[in-house]
Amino acid sequence: MRRREIPLFPLNAVLFPGSTLGLRIFEARYLDMVRECARGDAAFGVSLIMEGQEAGEPALPAADGTLARIVDSDTLPDGLLGISVTGGARFRVLKSRIRSNGLVIGDVREWPDEPGVPVPIEFSLLPAILERLTEQAGLSWRNGPRERYDDASWVGFRLAELLPLGDAERQHLLEITDPLERLAALRDAVPRFQKP
Repeated sequence: MRRREIPLFPLNAVLFPGSTLGLRIFEARYLDMVRECARGDAAFGVSLIMEGQEAGEPALPAADGTLARIVDSDTLPDGLLGISVTGGARFRVLKSRIRSNGLVIGDVREWPDEPGVPVPIEFSLLPAILERLTEQAGLSWRNGPRERYDDASWVGFRLAELLPLGDAERQHLLEITDPLERLAALRDAVPRFQKP
């Protein structure tokens, strides 16, 4: 597993591998981070906030997060910088330090990619639910390759992203290392969102 230092961006959101997330950047420390990452085509880490707020004093991020790579940027109507990021590998923060500007830097170890596992028959309802959710949301990847809907990791991460779950539950799904265990947790969660 690869180890390196990256800037951390604590958020009130969980970024999954393969997900896209839009961010508004306004604090000086994060504007500097975005400039540095864009210049070197480098990733930063997105971690769920465990304690604190997104703005102001440095927040305490979860130990496990996802690498984020900037794929687009624009000036928003309110004059702030807007960026779109795509989630990459997951990581664990081994130790961290805070720069003088308040930016948290993490010494992280990247997790290996999950093995490609087909969706077993007992979870066959989940790809169908995912297809319905992507149609309702009008997502750009809904017309992607059909074989994605048979990849347990991909289906699990997309459902974890789209179902109306709480942040703590999303974080737990991110931290699961077995794609079939993630599907089982999602299968158990789905009945909460079905209309009687």
